[in-house]
Amino acid sequence: MVNILKHIVKNDAMKNDPVEIYGWRVFALACSACFGGMLFGWDIGSIGGIIVMPAFMKEFHLTDANSSTLNSNIVSVLQAGCFFGSLIAYYVADRWGRKPALLIAASITMVGIVIQATTLKSLTQLYLGRLISGFGVGAASMLTPLYVSENAPRAIRGGLTGLYQLFIATGTMLAFWTNYGTNKNFKPLNKTNAAWQVPLAMQALPAVCLFVGLVLCNESPRWLARQDNWERATEVLSQVTNLPPDHPYVQMELDEMRDQLENERRLIGGATFWDLQREMWTIKGNRNRGLISIGIMVCQQMTGTNAINYYAPTIFLNLGIPSANTGLFATGIYGVVKMVTCAAFLLFAADSLGRRRSLLWTSIAQGCAMFVIGFYVRFDPPVKGHPIPPVGYFALSCIFFFAAFFQFGWGPCCWIIVSEIPTARLRAMNVALAAATQWLFNFVVAQAVPHMLKDGHMGKAGYGTYFFFGSCCFAMFFFVWFLIPETKGMSLERMDDIFGVTELAKAHIDEEGAHASANINEKPHNTHVQKTTADVISPQDRGAQREEVNKI
Repeated sequence: MVNILKHIVKNDAMKNDPVEIYGWRVFALACSACFGGMLFGWDIGSIGGIIVMPAFMKEFHLTDANSSTLNSNIVSVLQAGCFFGSLIAYYVADRWGRKPALLIAASITMVGIVIQATTLKSLTQLYLGRLISGFGVGAASMLTPLYVSENAPRAIRGGLTGLYQLFIATGTMLAFWTNYGTNKNFKPLNKTNAAWQVPLAMQALPAVCLFVGLVLCNESPRWLARQDNWERATEVLSQVTNLPPDHPYVQMELDEMRDQLENERRLIGGATFWDLQREMWTIKGNRNRGLISIGIMVCQQMTGTNAINYYAPTIFLNLGIPSANTGLFATGIYGVVKMVTCAAFLLFAADSLGRRRSLLWTSIAQGCAMFVIGFYVRFDPPVKGHPIPPVGYFALSCIFFFAAFFQFGWGPCCWIIVSEIPTARLRAMNVALAAATQWLFNFVVAQAVPHMLKDGHMGKAGYGTYFFFGSCCFAMFFFVWFLIPETKGMSLERMDDIFGVTELAKAHIDEEGAHASANINEKPHNTHVQKTTADVISPQDRGAQREEVNKI
């Protein structure tokens, strides 16, 4: 495994850190937690296909007149639950730990899925089930990247945290094919409720896997460090890294956690909710990180990816695919493309090409794909009953190209960045804000797209929808160019150096020392200042310490 990683991952940390830390435990932990991403992906993939199934439309009285409104409501009620679930999960994760919070999220999701799958004729019950599922899915969306990033070795943290996006894509793909299989094999199509109940019930599979997997995993060592439970933090870190507790690498990681926590406490002092809010928004480096996290999640949703994820069968029908069943098949292929390209990104680019460059080139590529689709719908739209013209096939292929581009940048990179740049005390809050922002704009997209595509608000056949999302993609290039730093191969504690918080803490200590010199004897003062200042290790000294560990 180590030899494979060294050939694939190209960063300094991969060359220097002990090979023992890349054992099976850290990969098993990441995969277990990332079933939280599959919860999200499975719902994305299933609900878009379910709402076009004849049996579902008959059961809930969906017609051409009311389908836009009802479909957007059915899809988006889950996002409403996800928004609140991600914010509530922040408090639970900080109060009781990452692991218990994930277990609770899995349990809540299973309850909501049972309510959905047992619904007959009652839209109210369906809405309630999706809302409850949303609380669990939203919580898991915030907790999974947070938990994985706090356990992952720095050299492969991008790849392991990005597994979250791979599991989303895998869940989407599996749900697409489940829809296709049930719609094709349960007859008659307009009477058999099992055609849509089975895909809804199958959403419980990743929830069960998440619960069982997390029972066997450890708590985050960085959360334990925040609780001043250093003995347990050392024990967990030793287990995850496959190194003895007194190994220099383990001790260096613990020292970095200690230094970061101490710097944060010096700057603000307390640890109440309002203390953390002051730390988040009054310190420039922390404020910048919070705003970047919010901004990057707005951008992710404005790519248009979830417009396609939720309404892919409808979009394929609009682009000339002749039937719902064929549209579901095309949607299944779309899911396979997403999964394969995401896996390729995590293997070959996440920790080698890096986050920043991946976001830059895919911004342009996604925008081009969307514009091609828009031009086709605008100037040579498909005609029902007529064969798809050659340019139509090229436009259809651009749907798949868009999926590939998204998985090579804006899919996994956003979750990687928002989970790794915050400080230790603010990491849960920062990821919760990012996740809530993602779900808020996910809700907006889910509500708006059916009307954009069908009601003529964005031009004939909704061609303006593709130009809108394409323009957003082009604009994201400049957002990344000016605001997003590269973070590949860096420890979580080094993020303070990038955003200037370490230097601020040192300046704060120097200021305290100068103030103290006016009130106390010079000799004790000098001794105190020298000792305190040494507690904050500069980036250069930390680099030298790492080199010494590598020699050992």
